[in-house]
Amino acid sequence: MLEDQESNHNGKKLIVLGFAVMAIMFVIYARYQNSEVFTPDAANAIQRIAYGFYIILLASFGAIAYGLYRYHEEKVRKKGKDILTIIAVTTWNRKARKIFIATFIGYGIFFSLVSGTLVYQPEVNFITHYGATIPSGFVSPCCDAPGYMPKIIVYLTEHVGLQIIPINLVLQVVVSYLVGLNTSIAISAYTISKKGRGASSIGAAIGLFIACPTCAGTFLSVFIGTASGIALSIALTQLQTAFIAISIPVLLATPIIMARKLRNLDGRCKIDPTK
Repeated sequence: MLEDQESNHNGKKLIVLGFAVMAIMFVIYARYQNSEVFTPDAANAIQRIAYGFYIILLASFGAIAYGLYRYHEEKVRKKGKDILTIIAVTTWNRKARKIFIATFIGYGIFFSLVSGTLVYQPEVNFITHYGATIPSGFVSPCCDAPGYMPKIIVYLTEHVGLQIIPINLVLQVVVSYLVGLNTSIAISAYTISKKGRGASSIGAAIGLFIACPTCAGTFLSVFIGTASGIALSIALTQLQTAFIAISIPVLLATPIIMARKLRNLDGRCKIDPTK
């Protein structure tokens, strides 16, 4: 029993630690986004800090992923009757895991395209316009709004590249994980109402615009005109925090709603985690 509790707590600690380290790194690096701080003498030092930023960011992702796995595994093994155990059991079987992985990857790629992480510009030649070497990449340490630096730029071909922005990367992973979780539960919970599925879809759609509110303007301009799209894009940029506040809670709440429909009368899950 003590070992079970310790394993459970270790998983939680890793998750909390990972997110805490990320938050601290964003706060610390924001100090170097002042053009007065980014002087020629300090450029090399800040460049090294930028490299360290991504190393620590990846380590934080690793800690969170392993913590989630440990926590998930422990919930399934203990076979409790709480909602989190129902969610864990529902998504532990082979079918649910395949659905989760496929959705996580597919949505992540789609998110990359919409948010501008994966860039395809057939009308622009990176060699001609930017003097880029193909293939090549670099880390841009300064200067932009907090969370948007350091930025990784990669030129894969003359028209395809990557633009990795830290806050976008974090949101992409978090939203893709939540969408994958929602999808795997929704497919298992075939008895859920249309309203429950709708809530998940709304959360996923709003999540698409978290990383790049200007993408909303791009889509809207197709339907209501370029001028209106640009105006709305500016408004959406100012309301970025609102999009985050709406989408993440919806994606977090929907699995709980669906999990309630997967409970037996005795409180245990209807899904067999071994199948």
